[in-house]
Amino acid sequence: MIKRLCVSAMILLFVMNLAAPAFCGDNALTKLGRGLCNVLTFPLEIPEQMSRMNNTDGPFAGSTVGVLKGLWCALGRACVGIFETTTFMMPFPKDYGPILKDPEYFSENSNY
Repeated sequence: MIKRLCVSAMILLFVMNLAAPAFCGDNALTKLGRGLCNVLTFPLEIPEQMSRMNNTDGPFAGSTVGVLKGLWCALGRACVGIFETTTFMMPFPKDYGPILKDPEYFSENSNY
């Protein structure tokens, strides 16, 4: 009986999150999608950072500093992705906003 009540409450919370106001840019499903995208694409940070470092500072920097920066960025993207995926029902940070802002998704252009 308690198990059914808990499952029903979780389903109700999920449905209520789907009915978010139209003026809200982010909702629970957006947060879940963003988290899953970050979990799936975090390994791509390593070659991306190597390429960026190679283009700006040369091949030696790309193969050394680029790898380290890529590992650091990949670790951050993976942790944020896991956090957003597991907490997608909670409106944290403020109104389901992204934790990683530049770029929010891996495939977007960024300033770093």
